Amino acid sequence: MKLYTGKIPTIAEEIIRTLSGPTQVEGSDIDAAIEVADPNEAQLDIEAVLKEYVRLDRECTDKAKDLMEQRNLPYSQFGKLKRTLADERGLVLGDESGSYLANQILEIFMHSPHIEEVFADDVVMRKKVKEILAKHMRVDEELDEEVRKRIKNLQEGTQSWDLEYAKAMEQIKRKHGINES
Repeated sequence: MKLYTGKIPTIAEEIIRTLSGPTQVEGSDIDAAIEVADPNEAQLDIEAVLKEYVRLDRECTDKAKDLMEQRNLPYSQFGKLKRTLADERGLVLGDESGSYLANQILEIFMHSPHIEEVFADDVVMRKKVKEILAKHMRVDEELDEEVRKRIKNLQEGTQSWDLEYAKAMEQIKRKHGINES
């Protein structure tokens, strides 16, 4: 799962809208999980958490690439090196990133002057936030499927397939308004 910067405002807006609207807690309806003083500012608080995660992830990626070049390591070592660097910074990568980000967002609710009250338990809110994050971070899988449909006439593993895959992926990301940076 990957978090794209282009999706950050959408994710933050959906989290605020979902948690500040009517919600269901343990079988009973409540008006909201959180009370927001300023929805725009609360959204910016969440965006800041998500942008910081993307920044740290990019920093780990760049550092891992630099170390691989300095040490003359094969590309197969990239994932292990990046994970080590992320662990040193306390950053969680991969499938567990949804839980990590959900915890960070709940933490910001407790410290933000733009969140007036929290009514629901952390467990309930964490579940809702993780669902929203997962929905938006699953984009990679959907993009891959769309690209493969587009280049189905080429044999996977060939150089032409690799080139066309990258080209089609870039076109589809542009079409959906997804940028890497």
